[in-house]
Amino acid sequence: MTPRARSSSDQEQQTQEPPSDYTNASAVIRVVIADDHSILREGVKLLLEAEPDIEVIGQASNGLEAVRMADELKPDLVLMDIQMPGVDGIEACQRIGRQAPTVKVLVLSQNDNEHNLISVLQHGALGYVLKQNAAEELVHAVHTVMKGHVYLTPAMASRFVQSYFRREEEKQDKARQLTPREQEVLKGIADGQTNQQIADSLFVSIKTVQTHRGNIMEKLNLHDRVDLVKYAIKTGLVSLQEPAENV
Repeated sequence: MTPRARSSSDQEQQTQEPPSDYTNASAVIRVVIADDHSILREGVKLLLEAEPDIEVIGQASNGLEAVRMADELKPDLVLMDIQMPGVDGIEACQRIGRQAPTVKVLVLSQNDNEHNLISVLQHGALGYVLKQNAAEELVHAVHTVMKGHVYLTPAMASRFVQSYFRREEEKQDKARQLTPREQEVLKGIADGQTNQQIADSLFVSIKTVQTHRGNIMEKLNLHDRVDLVKYAIKTGLVSLQEPAENV
């Protein structure tokens, strides 16, 4: 029997390479676990490797080892504790972001401190899971982070949102501490006016404007004109617009 000639579609199907990213159902998520407690590392390894698409390729007992493994092994994900000897998890997140930027970091910590949460997110981590919730949440968190999304333990997410609104309320309180004249000066700065223009519009001296400006910065804990403009826009003192020129 004469073999059937391969069609161009058959040839394309044979030469087409399968996708190599996580969206491929057959792809395996390669994980490094960083924690200074060996028993916990082994427990987490058993939990993760019960999943058919997760493989633990390395274990680190401190942040420095985690950074080295991230750089050398190029895992998809580093599961990072925060409190470790030498280089802690927060600094390790920062170093991995510089040395191995394609490696994702998911924090697994027993510490529900809000400051640590904000710090690791600022340094590139994509998620935060509490160890006491690991059995219920960790696998889902790994898959969520691998899709490029942020995962936060619900209790930490709630605390994070509450903290955000609390900070916004504090900013509003500080704004109310400004005197009417200070608010006028701040509005002038945000509108792009020079000190002289503000002084002329308010019928005061430049020195008085400079004094008000210094008082505003001290009250609001701001450090330059850009910060003042951003603050005035955020609090609704002025509408979003391009300032005319630098003061």
